[in-house]
Amino acid sequence: MQQFVIQGGRRLEGDMLVQGAKNSALPILAAVLLCKGECVLENCPKLSDVYAACRILSSIGCKCVMQGHTVIVQADAPSKTTISEALMQEMRSSIIFLGALLGRTGECTLGYPGGCELGPRPIDLHLQALRRMGVRIREANGILTCTTPKGLHGARIHLQFPSVGATENILLAAVLAQGETVITNAAREPEITDLAKFLVRCGAKIEGMGSDTIRIQGVKSLTGCEYRIMPDRIVTATWLACAAVTGGELRLLGTDAESLTGILDVFEETGCRCSRTQDTICFSAGCPVKALRYIKTMPYPGFPTDAQAIVMAVLCKAAGTSVMEETIFENRFRHVDALVRMGADIRVAGRAAVIRGVRQMHGAQVSATDLRGGAAMLTAALGAEGETVLTEISHIDRGYDSPELALRAVGAAIERK
Repeated sequence: MQQFVIQGGRRLEGDMLVQGAKNSALPILAAVLLCKGECVLENCPKLSDVYAACRILSSIGCKCVMQGHTVIVQADAPSKTTISEALMQEMRSSIIFLGALLGRTGECTLGYPGGCELGPRPIDLHLQALRRMGVRIREANGILTCTTPKGLHGARIHLQFPSVGATENILLAAVLAQGETVITNAAREPEITDLAKFLVRCGAKIEGMGSDTIRIQGVKSLTGCEYRIMPDRIVTATWLACAAVTGGELRLLGTDAESLTGILDVFEETGCRCSRTQDTICFSAGCPVKALRYIKTMPYPGFPTDAQAIVMAVLCKAAGTSVMEETIFENRFRHVDALVRMGADIRVAGRAAVIRGVRQMHGAQVSATDLRGGAAMLTAALGAEGETVLTEISHIDRGYDSPELALRAVGAAIERK
C-alpha cells in the first residue's frame, strides 16, 4: 500500500502546469462510444479513474490506447452492451456509460457505480429522464437492464436538482435520439460545456451549453475528432490552497481562469492576491490568511463541493473563525477528524463546520478518506510542522496526476513510498 511522506513548512514557489480535468475527461471518454471513426483526446490526465474508463471501453469492444497524455479510441463496432459489476464499481462516474451505450446501441446492462462514499448519490434523476426518452428499465439484484423497444426519442425534461451526472447522461442519450430534447434546470458546470463542445465537434446539434436550458436536436450519426480536454479547476484550486498554507507564490499555467471565478473570489477574501489572464493565474498568499465568515457549497457557478475540504485545510490556519456549510453531499466532512489530529480546531454540527484558526498545525499519521478529503490532508501537511504520513493515497490518485512530482518541482518535501 503506497503512502505519501511529507515534511511540512516548506514555502512553495515557482510555475506549475495544470493537468486536464478529470470531470471532463471521464464523460468525454464515454461520449466516444457515440462516434464512428477515431477520437483523439489530448490533455487527458493519467489517473486511476481514466484508466478504469479505458478498461470499460476495451471491455465492450473498443480499441483504446493511451500515449502520454493522449487517449486514442476507435469505437466503430462495439461488440458488447454489458459492463461488469467489477468495472462499474471502480469509479462513481461509470454511470455515465449508461447514456452513451443507450445512445449508440439502444440497450445496456450494468450495475450501480462505485467511487467515494460521500453519502447517497442516487441515480433516480438519470433513470426518470431516460424513461421519458423511451427507455424501459428493469432492476434486479442491483443490475439495471435497459432497452428501447421503440427507439430513443427526444423529450422535455425538467431536473428537480441540477445534477451534473443526470445532465451528462441525458446529453449522451439525446444526441442520437429522434427529435428534440430540452433539458431545463440543467447543471451548468464548465465540464458539461466541455462535453457539449466535444459532441458538437463530432457533429451533434446542441444549443444553450453553459446555461440552465439545453436543447439537443438528434442527428443520425457522429464522427470522431481530435479534442483537447479543458484544464482541471479543482486541481487548480488545490495548488492555490497548497500555496496559501505555506505562504507561497505560484504561477499556474495552462489553466482556465474564467471557470474559476467563484473559487478565486474565495481565496481573495482570505487576503491572497490573484492576477489572471485567460490561461494563467499568478497567486501570492496572505500571511496569515484571513478567516471566511461564511461560505457554503452550491451548484455552479457557486462554490463547488469538490473544493470544500481543500479550502477548509487553508482555513485551519486562518486568523479568526470561519463557517462552512455543505449543501451537496451529507458525508463530505469525513476529513475533519484527520485535520483535528493534525492540530486543527473544527466543530461539526450537521452540515455545518466551524473552523477556528490556529497558529500552527503539526504532522501526524492520517489516512485519505476520499479523493478531495485526501487532497485536504495533503494540503494541510504541507503547511504543518514536522512529518506527516498520508496513507490510502489511491483515493488521491483518482483525481491527481503524480501530485508528488508537481509539488516537489515547486519546493515541497514529499515522497511516495
